[in-house]
Amino acid sequence: MFKGSNVALITPFKDDNLDIDSYIKLIHFHLNNGTSGLVPAGTTGESPTLSHKEHQQVIDLCIKESKGKIPVIAGTGSNSTVEAISLTSHAEKAGASAALIVTPYYNKPTQEGLYQHYKAINDKCGLPIIIYNIPGRSVIDMSVETMARLFELKNIVGVKDATGDLDRVDQQLKAMGNEFIQLTGNDDNALEFNRRGGVGAISVTANIAPKLCSDFQSLSLLPDDQSKKEAENLDKVLQPLHYSMFVESNPSPVKYAAKILGLCDDAVRLPLVKVTDETKNIVSKALETAKLV
Repeated sequence: MFKGSNVALITPFKDDNLDIDSYIKLIHFHLNNGTSGLVPAGTTGESPTLSHKEHQQVIDLCIKESKGKIPVIAGTGSNSTVEAISLTSHAEKAGASAALIVTPYYNKPTQEGLYQHYKAINDKCGLPIIIYNIPGRSVIDMSVETMARLFELKNIVGVKDATGDLDRVDQQLKAMGNEFIQLTGNDDNALEFNRRGGVGAISVTANIAPKLCSDFQSLSLLPDDQSKKEAENLDKVLQPLHYSMFVESNPSPVKYAAKILGLCDDAVRLPLVKVTDETKNIVSKALETAKLV
């Protein structure tokens, strides 16, 4: 159910408020361009600066506008277990397909603390849970052993792996088998990630190149040589885009790209700021290379 190109949706702002019209337009942009799943209220959606009301609103809008056509994997993580349970419960009641829950940032829990955090959410909620392991932002790295323990629980179904360590795919596959869903959080390693046993991505680049990312993912998951070759060719087209999306802190570059494409404004909330002129040039050239402009 959860595979292919899942977009880590940006959250458009206008005068520092949610830009509802642009957000709805974005959702339909993905419905019309082959995106496999919508992931609202994640890091790319600037969840740290969304109010609880806004957080719930963007999830509700995704569910309402997509009308069950593709899964909605709601970002419901927090470094407070109680808050994560509350957000996940809301997403479940609203009709989300799954919850994406990041490892608790700043607190620096032990591996046992990580286990108990996810177990508490698992025990209080009924949604499938995808662990979001991103040591670069949360400081904590969940071990394969802890992940394997969690996979024994009823609702833990997979991981968004943003460690950047491709060996993790092999280790997690060995520990948990094919039933454990592995999605990369790093667009730039998606080709090799899938070759090693991954089944897709939660993608930043998909915000602005949904068709390219969807086609790439579909081809990369097929076993025949021709599909593999076409996936490699698309990966070469996408790599400059992937690079440009992280020249500055995400999601500032992708929001600038979205502005160029007429999807929404490039406004971000402090402490993030708009990209520099140098980054604008890099993003613009990448869009040209991919023939998106």
